[in-house]
Amino acid sequence: MTINRKHLFSLLIILVIALGTVSIASAYVGTGFSHDIPASKYQDLSASDILGKYNKTDCHVEEVGVCTKVVDGDTIYLDNGKKIRFVGVNTPERGVEGYITSKNFVQKLCLNKKVGIDIDDSKGFDRYGRTLAVVIVDGKNVNEMLLKEGLAEIMYMPPSEFNPFEWGTNGTHVDTTHSSSSSSPTSTKSTSSSGSAKYIGNANSGKFHTPNCRGVSRMAEYNKVFFSNRNDAINQGYTSCRMCNP
Repeated sequence: MTINRKHLFSLLIILVIALGTVSIASAYVGTGFSHDIPASKYQDLSASDILGKYNKTDCHVEEVGVCTKVVDGDTIYLDNGKKIRFVGVNTPERGVEGYITSKNFVQKLCLNKKVGIDIDDSKGFDRYGRTLAVVIVDGKNVNEMLLKEGLAEIMYMPPSEFNPFEWGTNGTHVDTTHSSSSSSPTSTKSTSSSGSAKYIGNANSGKFHTPNCRGVSRMAEYNKVFFSNRNDAINQGYTSCRMCNP
């Protein structure tokens, strides 16, 4: 049987979709940790205001780099190409309540700034190849700050050089048995049901829209966060869409 170009193209499309499905199915889904701290809590605070609340850390700076990207509240990229996973802590995943606030907190402290890292000597990398480390800004332990601000939970996974229980948790949940293979998928916690929502946020872009905005039609379902009013969206750190001006 001869396979023409049209059939070959169709087979390639099917293969790409299949590979994408496998990738999504095997992706890290987190522990389900969330918090309801509004982004507005830190909106008027400078990095210096936040850093001034904390004492110098006993951790030692082993490497220095400029933070070029903040993925979420516990993962950043440095200009040397390293992807850093904050050791001992876990923040809300994309699409979960609290994601934007934790991410914005780390952006305020780290993005486009020189940061130090103290790499975990007992286990330098996680299963995804990320460098496990304490992130240090102005001599202060950012991992510790996330816990004490309630923006993260403890995620202690021995062996580890660091004991996050010593940093304090401010009442956050403690996860000592985390395993991505045993975690169940997280669901978006929202302030309204999808049927009654007046506004729909995109957990990936951090923007919120009216339900009939074309931006919503292009939005992945797992990124949708539903709000009953504008204030809820704004308090969670979302900004208004420029297309629909909600």
